[in-house]
This record gives sequence, structure tokens and C-alpha cells, in this order.
Amino acid sequence: MICLGIEGTAHSIGVGIVKDENSKCTVLSNLIKTYRPEQGGIHPREAANYHANHIADLIKDSVDKADINIEDVDLVSFSRGPGLGPCLRTTATAARALSLSIKKPIIGVNHCVAHLEIGRGTLNDCKDPVLLYTSGANTQVIAFAEGRYRVFGETLDIGIGNCLDKFGRTVGLDFPSGPKIEDLASKGTNYFELPYSIKGMDIAFSGLLTAAEQYYKNGEK
Repeated sequence: MICLGIEGTAHSIGVGIVKDENSKCTVLSNLIKTYRPEQGGIHPREAANYHANHIADLIKDSVDKADINIEDVDLVSFSRGPGLGPCLRTTATAARALSLSIKKPIIGVNHCVAHLEIGRGTLNDCKDPVLLYTSGANTQVIAFAEGRYRVFGETLDIGIGNCLDKFGRTVGLDFPSGPKIEDLASKGTNYFELPYSIKGMDIAFSGLLTAAEQYYKNGEK
């Protein structure tokens, strides 16, 4: 089976094509474009408009890179949620239009589960993993138990991605800030203790963010 998937839950719009053989998937193409706000965080409507402007070209380019014809696609999938409402609606509309035009079935996919399943599908020896799922809005420890994915621990306030982006805005870094913070940290020489809260299997990041911002505002580097 060849599946074309459209992901557009937040700032990025992506089209991927995978081929499934014996429960293992091969990624034939995976193209992404990212909406970058001039300042501040993501504006849902602006991000959705960005997605709408790029989705058609992304589908065409992804099919070309996979070296297939659009008629070879057996299934169209799309990110059903969780995510930003306007972005999800744009993605779903594009997927439905494509499904109708090529007369192939369509299926909505849970955004979080898709991140986990692509890892299981591309790693040969990954049979029963425990996963640390981190993204902008999510930080969770997840494992598959009794027929479904279950959350064993998660953030109680903000995801680690949002934490890094909020700190990046405070210190004047562009979005997304995570890779830039990592690069700067690798060149640093001073160590600052930052608090973080662990409650059972759960964690909180807001105190860590407040402390880091306070260090910066006090001029400590």
C-alpha cells in the first residue's frame, strides 16, 4: 500500500508518502514548509493561510520526489488533531479534495500517535517501545498497553517546545528557538541551576522558564 499523508497541525505544513510492506514502512518522500511569524508566536489564521498557499505545490513535489504517479496512491490521510483549529481545517479540506479527485479512500489520523507509529514502522527491532514524545505543545512518556497507547507521565503545564520558544522570544531568538538555544548552550562555559518540578511520573516546566528568564533579565550569562 502507498499512503499520502498531509500534516498541518500548527506552524508546519508537510506532505509525506510512505509505502507499507509487511507492516514495515518505507518513506518515499517527506517535504515540509514552515510558517515563521515576523514576531511573537504562531497566529492560527495566518498559519492556515500559509498552509493553503503551499499545499498544492507540496503535494505535487512530494509525488515527484517519490517517483510515482498520483494514481499510484492507495490511501489519503491527514492530521485530524490535536492542533490549531484553522490549520486542521485547511489540512482536512486539502485531503478531502485530493481524495475525491483521485477517487481513493481517506482516513483521519491522530497527530500524536502518528509521530509514534512512524518510529515503530521504520525501525526493524522496535517491537514494544516506551516513548518520550516531545513537541511544541506535548511532553509525554507513552507506551502501548492492552491495545492502545497510554500516557504514563506528562507535562502539567507547558510542553518543552513551547518552553524553549517562549524563552527564545525573551532573549530575541527567531522561531523556532530550540535548535538555536541548543547551539548556544554547546558553546557556553557557565552553568546555572534551574528548578524543575517532578510529581510522580509528571513534570512541570513553568518554574524552569521563569528562572531562566530571571537570569537573563538580571544580566547573568
